[in-house]
Amino acid sequence: MEQITLLEGKRVILGVTGSIACYKAVDLASKLTQLGALVDVIMTDAAREFVTPLTFQAVTGRAVYTSMWTTGGDALPTHVAHVGLAESADLFVIAPATAHTLARLAHGFADDLLAVTALATRAPLIVAPAMDGTMYAHPAVVANVNALRERGATVIEPEEGRFASGLVGVGRLPETATLIGAIRQVMGRGGVLDRVKLLITAGGTREALDPVRFITNRSSGKQGYALAQAGVDAGAEVTLISAARGLSAPYGVRVIPVDSAQQMQQLVLAHLIGADALIMAAAVADFRPRSTAAHKIKKSNEDPGLTLHLEKNPDILAAVKDRRRDTRRPRAVIGFAAESEDLITNAREKLERKGLDLLVANDISAADAGFDVDTNRVVILDAHGGEQALELASKSKVSEYIIRRVAQLLGGS
Repeated sequence: MEQITLLEGKRVILGVTGSIACYKAVDLASKLTQLGALVDVIMTDAAREFVTPLTFQAVTGRAVYTSMWTTGGDALPTHVAHVGLAESADLFVIAPATAHTLARLAHGFADDLLAVTALATRAPLIVAPAMDGTMYAHPAVVANVNALRERGATVIEPEEGRFASGLVGVGRLPETATLIGAIRQVMGRGGVLDRVKLLITAGGTREALDPVRFITNRSSGKQGYALAQAGVDAGAEVTLISAARGLSAPYGVRVIPVDSAQQMQQLVLAHLIGADALIMAAAVADFRPRSTAAHKIKKSNEDPGLTLHLEKNPDILAAVKDRRRDTRRPRAVIGFAAESEDLITNAREKLERKGLDLLVANDISAADAGFDVDTNRVVILDAHGGEQALELASKSKVSEYIIRRVAQLLGGS
């Protein structure tokens, strides 16, 4: 698993309480460790009825804490456990958090290591409730959750599903990907794009021929979604206008689905005034059918083929350029160019014609970069004649670099 710059070397306390969902906490501890975090696990007595401390120690490579009276360990060996853990933590995550644990946190109890560390730490707190049946809707639980929110805790809402008891309802601990997404959002606060409103487009638009068929391109949307995640990691408020299919949206990102280029243009222009930066990573179709059949086009044995009449789609970036001239918003616009020949020449011409601040160009003829794959090799051009080539890297790493460039354009570090 690729390490995440945001989590590398960060000290995360993972509090584990007595729920059957403890098995998901093991996976969370493992994944966070693989992503570069230093994970210190605190287990309640009830949690140890479901999973042993040795299990967590095996996946994190670090000591597991179970007693308030422990001294030493990896966190800060010169202090008792709760002081060392509390002072060294960058983040405190409690997953799963039982109803009992929520009550103890809400009322400030300090009767075990988890509770007293929660009182002692200044690190951000994330709680992920997990409980059976209708418990999560009980007024007492609702009041405790609200109290924690009012004090600044982040609550990851449980999901609906079937419980070990056989009941169905809201209370299931979300999967690891969701938990890590929430962790990344919290860790990103105060980043280089803190509170910046970032508008991103992703995926290949689809232009309908009839109710069944459409014209599209090979864009998967992976680069756009990676940019959205990198924006969250940097603290931005991200809106993603997406024509992609089958991708999971990053936690905390507002996703607006679209199909056609015309729909995408309408939505981009509608959200432009509130955006600080626009990244047009979508592969927008240049042409669309002149007309769309109301019913499925039938194949005829007498007709040897089908003639399609195409017309130009709107140029979204040209419309953004016109709007930006009048409103001065957004402050930064970044475009993408997928080229199969004369990469730099064509990309530079597009940057200048569309009034972009940055243009990310990639050669789609390369098998290991561009469409359908998880890696990319790009050249970033700026409006002042600058040119920087990035070697082959994951789309996540490419996105991190692009986001840093966006921060520089907006006056950040």
